[in-house]
Amino acid sequence: MDEEQKTEVRQTNQQVGDTNVQTEHVRTDNKASGVVVAQRVIYYLGGLLIAVLALRLLFQLLGANQGSTFVDMLYGVSGVFVAPFFGIFGDPSYGNSQFETSTFVAIIIYGLLTVGVAKLLTLGQKNPEV
Repeated sequence: MDEEQKTEVRQTNQQVGDTNVQTEHVRTDNKASGVVVAQRVIYYLGGLLIAVLALRLLFQLLGANQGSTFVDMLYGVSGVFVAPFFGIFGDPSYGNSQFETSTFVAIIIYGLLTVGVAKLLTLGQKNPEV
């Protein structure tokens, strides 16, 4: 990721008695470009979504009680993002535990989309390493 870096050097010369004294002041400003900030926001939001989906997957595997307020809220929020992937594969279960393949597929797809959209922002930038 490219970050804009600005360095300013100022030199001052003084005569102190018979000695010439040279003083240097260095100031460096680091500012992230708009593209870098946008990438960080995309990675953050994508990571947050993947974390919520991973919790859903874990709770399904452990057979969490859907009567719990937190579990119900988690399933409600994450259900919107998992819905497009329902029915692609079957969901194997054992007792109360269930491996929700639609959630697993959603984690993979949203992870790829996050990286893809973040990288899409860098298409117009020069890359000195290439």
